[in-house]
Amino acid sequence: MDNELAERVLQDYGAPILHLAYSYLHSRADAEDVLQDTLVQYLRAAPRFEQERQRKAWLYKVAANLCKNRLSASWNRVSALPEDFPGQGIPEESIVLLQAVSALPEKYREVVHLFYYEDATTAEIAEITGRREATVRSLLFRARKYLRRELEVLYEKIQGRLR
Repeated sequence: MDNELAERVLQDYGAPILHLAYSYLHSRADAEDVLQDTLVQYLRAAPRFEQERQRKAWLYKVAANLCKNRLSASWNRVSALPEDFPGQGIPEESIVLLQAVSALPEKYREVVHLFYYEDATTAEIAEITGRREATVRSLLFRARKYLRRELEVLYEKIQGRLR
């Protein structure tokens, strides 16, 4: 595989993979490691794809699996977004939403991130995660319901403080 292709893959997919990894790991350093490991696996495997969406799905699947491996390791446990989350210039409502999404159970967080932040279709998410498309739609439905409930509770708390 030539260096130009590797550079193009990094340029086209580096930021989305980094975002996906951060959504799992909540650590920029760990997300960067996952990005690097994903690209190394890509260079080693040198897969051929008929369509660009297949390359995208392959890269996301590898990155997601690397994240899951890190999360399952006994030395690595994460919680909500860290206090030093880089949120400069982001509206407070968006930060609250990001925190709510990051608090979702992994199976929901994964599909929400891919759907809303990476603009993946439910079919693409099914391919990336190895789930059926109907399962992906169900997970998105449940995640939205969970987020709605959590944000309503937060809103009620805020309203109570303002009174």
